[in-house]
Amino acid sequence: MPNFKRARSEEQKRERAEEIKAAVDKLFQEHPYHTITWTVIADKLGLTRANLYQYFQTKEEIFLELCADKREIYYDALRTAIPKESGYSAEVMAEVWAGILNANTDHLHYSDILHTIIETNVSVDRLAVYKRGFYQSTYAISSWLGEQQGLSRQDSYDMFISIHYHAVGIHGILRWNPIIAAALEKESITPPKLDFRENLKSFIMMNLEHYAKKQQK
Repeated sequence: MPNFKRARSEEQKRERAEEIKAAVDKLFQEHPYHTITWTVIADKLGLTRANLYQYFQTKEEIFLELCADKREIYYDALRTAIPKESGYSAEVMAEVWAGILNANTDHLHYSDILHTIIETNVSVDRLAVYKRGFYQSTYAISSWLGEQQGLSRQDSYDMFISIHYHAVGIHGILRWNPIIAAALEKESITPPKLDFRENLKSFIMMNLEHYAKKQQK
């Protein structure tokens, strides 16, 4: 990115930070996390490592902001696809929700490294800001969805989190990884086929039915 210029105002600094995030996001789409070093990021942008420190202190800080960005894109998509007064049955909601997750797998890709890598390598202050945004947004979207099925706020949150981490896990299994592919080839292993969207639809439906029955007790 040869036109990357030093920011001289707060607005320019925000713009530069967004450019850095966009570059890192592209790198993460194409390369494993551990190969994306500070030097790789600087080279991608045509910057020195010292230049990067004007905007972020570690690559994990960049990834943490990207995690938040991808989360909000996914949540906004859910609100658009499942309006508050949609009147969707549990089956229709499961179908639509699975489709939204299937269209937002980059959010799941980031979530896969969030707790074990990203959150453990940023400052407490940075993490506090992220956590505040996470809980505010997640309580809001889970209630948005759960209330349409007559669920309590707590059950809505529990269900949402269960579905999220199931999706993260299944996506992690299905996502191509060169090391895993080589290991499977070495042992002549062909993993069973799994339809990501259909798997999610079934899991979401199972959760909706479970929590609906719980409300009736």
